[in-house]
Amino acid sequence: MKDLAAIAEQIAVKLIARKQTIAVAESSTGGLISASLLAVPGASAYFLGSAVVYTRDARRILVDIPDEAMKGIRSASEPYAKLLASQIRHRFSSDWGLSETGATGPAGNRYGDAAGHSCMAVAGPEMSAMTLETGSADRLGNMHVFASTALNLLLQNLSR
Repeated sequence: MKDLAAIAEQIAVKLIARKQTIAVAESSTGGLISASLLAVPGASAYFLGSAVVYTRDARRILVDIPDEAMKGIRSASEPYAKLLASQIRHRFSSDWGLSETGATGPAGNRYGDAAGHSCMAVAGPEMSAMTLETGSADRLGNMHVFASTALNLLLQNLSR
């Protein structure tokens, strides 16, 4: 968790200096991204809220993405990660939206992705997304790597 907190501290410095805010929608990290951002003292200056979007019901209820909006988009994909990041940003009226969706393990998901597969996206002035494949079935290890990678993706976008 210390390395996640170190990345989150860098993010906090940038967001606070810019007087900007963030909202997070995460799935397979189970709140680890949000916890990392909230571990930084003064998080209330930039962190508006988050949702753990782990199921279809959570997607509908927490981020208001109806089934119709998912036509042609599968979960655990970059298009879905972009949709999640955009929607959480919109729902919280934040400057930035960060999302993560994937398969932590020990098995893959129902969409055919192997354990260790994650897609993440940042919605801000520009949209950025990426896919990570760890090749590992270590659930806790993947959760940590997914969270670290998502936070670093946000940091990269904040540094532009």
